[in-house]
Amino acid sequence: MQLDLNLLTALDALLEEGSVAGAAARLHVTSPAMSRTLGRIRRVTGDQILVRTGRTMVPTPHALEMRAQVHDLVHQAGQLLSRDRELDLATLRRTFTVRWHDALASACGPALLAAVHRQAPGVRLRLVAEATSGTPEPRRGEADLESSSAEPSVPGIRHRLIGADRLVAAVRPGHPLADGPLTPERYAAAGHVTISRRGRLRDPVDDALTALGLERRVVAAAPNTAAALPLVLDTDLVVTVPQAVTGSALRGLGLRALPLPFTMPPVPLHMVWHRRHDNDRAHAWLRDQAGSALRGVFES
Repeated sequence: MQLDLNLLTALDALLEEGSVAGAAARLHVTSPAMSRTLGRIRRVTGDQILVRTGRTMVPTPHALEMRAQVHDLVHQAGQLLSRDRELDLATLRRTFTVRWHDALASACGPALLAAVHRQAPGVRLRLVAEATSGTPEPRRGEADLESSSAEPSVPGIRHRLIGADRLVAAVRPGHPLADGPLTPERYAAAGHVTISRRGRLRDPVDDALTALGLERRVVAAAPNTAAALPLVLDTDLVVTVPQAVTGSALRGLGLRALPLPFTMPPVPLHMVWHRRHDNDRAHAWLRDQAGSALRGVFES
């Protein structure tokens, strides 16, 4: 029997993605081509592998049983074929996609770009905006690295805790809240701007105030930090932001950061990637450079 090892790679992608389209996108082939490959896998295994239930496809019991073994075989084959290859940064030619929110990209992007260009001038970086959905882009192969404030719960997603930030109230110089003790009541009475890609006018700060019997007056929502900070520059509005990540932006605009007068949990910062990159030497190098750049915001 002649076994096409490409079928194992396709099977691994199909079982992780749970769809023909997702597996096709991950392996950079067309959906019809992946459908034909799934047909070949079905004939070889004698099993349907994925069956349609409503609008989704679910793995068969046999597929679930062999999913971990298939992934390990693909991983071992990759290790075997690349075991003796040394990473030569001077000749490395690769494009990495890093998905960070705007404040993080502004704070850490310059340090990351400088380190990458200094060590591997042939490497290119794509710093792209956060996705509007909760879909873990590293799983789909659309991003090599991401940031997250929550510990990922999706199978196959790795993460590294970089640090924890704290929320502060960003205001203009001479803002009334900066004059005298800042109390929860004074904070809540001010006009506020939320930061939400979806335009939400409520966030966890409101839950904390509700627990104190208070309600703040939210007058606007901005899609990102870059849009929110100018809104408070010449007004008496307040925007609540993570201090370390936005520190350079606050200083650049001359804004003040006031400690919140009530308790809010710290904001963790995780670096996130897919497990398929665990033993990719170039990706491991990128993770080290990104980790150093990210940790820099907490040490400045």
